[in-house]
Amino acid sequence: MGTKKPSYIVQSLIYQMKQCSFVWPVKIIKGAMIALAICLFCVGLIDRWVTYQTQDQLYFDVDEIPHFDVAVVLGTSKYLGRTLNDYYIHRINAAIELYQQGKINRFLLSGDNAHRSYNEPWTMKRDLLRADIPDSRIFLDYAGFRTLDSVVRAKAIFDTDDFLIISQKFHCERALYIANYYNINARCLAVPGPGPDHSSLPVRLREVFARTKAFLDLYIINTQPRFLGPKEPIPSLEEAESEAASMTDMSLEEADLPPSAASAVKPF
Repeated sequence: MGTKKPSYIVQSLIYQMKQCSFVWPVKIIKGAMIALAICLFCVGLIDRWVTYQTQDQLYFDVDEIPHFDVAVVLGTSKYLGRTLNDYYIHRINAAIELYQQGKINRFLLSGDNAHRSYNEPWTMKRDLLRADIPDSRIFLDYAGFRTLDSVVRAKAIFDTDDFLIISQKFHCERALYIANYYNINARCLAVPGPGPDHSSLPVRLREVFARTKAFLDLYIINTQPRFLGPKEPIPSLEEAESEAASMTDMSLEEADLPPSAASAVKPF
């Protein structure tokens, strides 16, 4: 007797199983591609929305900036390897020029203080001091680990909610977007970035995703600064000058003491 062929029903079941084995992977791939397209669209939309929302809060020329009491300089590394970082240089030079033109009274230098050999606020302060900006006009925020930390702490810790930010345009837009969410009256001086020899594509891509993260931090996750604490209000210009004058008077009085008395004065 010859081998019997499978019945029509069995053949149909086998065919359907083979079809399913191809259909399911195709559906999964299509679904994943659609989900990816939606995610990329949302990322691009957030990027454009941040730019649109902050376009009227930017300055591009020092000469057009009105007077601000406080400027917040956002920190970055001074060196990239053994090369000076153009992002850093332009921010510091702009801060110096603003002070020399009398458009800024005081500076809040905010950045990362990850370890002893890397201290963004102190590095910036040292360069401002070299430009003859008085120490009494400079204040440091060592907990500016991220843009959100720097902006929020300027108000929450240092008690200033009307200030000028100094950074590059792409960074300014994100910082202002965060400031607007927290009802902080901020503006930003958009200083130049690296020259044409540097590729901006990696920086641009990083910024696109950084804006998405900022959106999630603000509206979904409710991320707060890594460190908060008691207020340390930046003193008014009059208070700072009065304190500096008092310190000068104390130094002069100590200098007028006879040698034996001067040597008896001990620091607290």
